[in-house]
Amino acid sequence: MEQCVPLASHPRRETILHAIAEHDNGWAEEDAAPRVNPVTGQVFDFITAPKDVRQGVWPRGIERLRDDPWAAALVAQHALNIYERFRTEEEWAPFFDTIETARSAMLRASDQPFEDLVADYQFVRLADVISLTFCTGWTDEQRAGERIIQLSDPRVVVTPDIFGGVEIPIAIAAREIRRQQFSSDAELRHAVNAAKPTTLRGVVTGR
Repeated sequence: MEQCVPLASHPRRETILHAIAEHDNGWAEEDAAPRVNPVTGQVFDFITAPKDVRQGVWPRGIERLRDDPWAAALVAQHALNIYERFRTEEEWAPFFDTIETARSAMLRASDQPFEDLVADYQFVRLADVISLTFCTGWTDEQRAGERIIQLSDPRVVVTPDIFGGVEIPIAIAAREIRRQQFSSDAELRHAVNAAKPTTLRGVVTGR
């Protein structure tokens, strides 16, 4: 997103990039101690993780960005956006109350209007969808606002182009484990710790 043309002269460019870089930092503890679904033996991921895990990572991540309240507000907006489908479920009500309260506090600390937050959030959302598309290998068309994101391995193509025609190399460190059922968290964590490190590489470009 450092190559994103509309961000080049944006007055809040640095704090938006900070939010993009740190928006998932609340997951650090979960990533460090992966869990197994005891029913299926499969690894819990960010979609299938228990509700308390998915709800718990966001207050933690927002708090870690307190010294940059605009970035913290953007992460709060992200949490509200990605779980909007649960808005009417009673067991999610405390989560929405907590995140909305945090967002309001960070907005007050930033002294910026909510309309600017919504406008700036588009960059966080786009970055998130690009990253998820690449890391998960999703091949279905994804959307972030008016833009379409699609994987054409190893290229992630964003339409319409937001990167000024350049190709941006991307990479992420990973560990490769055999697809299998695990009997316990301990067995999974042993497999992860023993796994060979690898690097997934690709390219992001526009069209």
